[in-house]
Amino acid sequence: MLCGGKSTRMGVAKATLPFGPETMLQRVVRLLATTVSPIVAVAARDQELPPLPADVIVTRDEREARGPLEGLRAGLKALPESVDAAYVTSCDVPLLVPAFVEHMLMLSDGYDIAVMEIDGFTHPLSAVYRRSVLPHAESLLAQDRLRPVFLFDAVRTRRVSPAEMRVADPDLRTLRNLNTREDYEAALKDADVAGGL
Repeated sequence: MLCGGKSTRMGVAKATLPFGPETMLQRVVRLLATTVSPIVAVAARDQELPPLPADVIVTRDEREARGPLEGLRAGLKALPESVDAAYVTSCDVPLLVPAFVEHMLMLSDGYDIAVMEIDGFTHPLSAVYRRSVLPHAESLLAQDRLRPVFLFDAVRTRRVSPAEMRVADPDLRTLRNLNTREDYEAALKDADVAGGL
């Protein structure tokens, strides 16, 4: 789970936003823990995170301001060697549906990456990545080619359509990342929990 974004449009760190009785990061960790293990939280180098369960692995970006590809590298490197694939998400998806994650993992069988794609737009933080993509990610980072699409073009990538996911998450709530205060307030209302800035 990538936590190190700048949150410029929100104005405050998304990981620490209250969402019911927990922070947004704590909620996403709790939801993910119902379907995957271990969980790795990737933070910026000097970022403070709210308290997390003891079994959550916390790691940091190696270099600042390198985007999600840098976070992906840090997260994959922190995984135990026994883990073959990881579902990668951001911390600002409090409406995540665990069945979505399970279905994406199933659809990734036989591929290096399985990524959601809607109208030609990929969702690199709603995707499954095999450990085998790590050298490709490191090579792209070394070349300052920071866009995840470069990674998708370099390995066997399954682009997953919304129709394939509706069985697991009919309204695709998992894809609702929160970028603005309006997004946040709407998600609180949809989840029927307290919060607010």
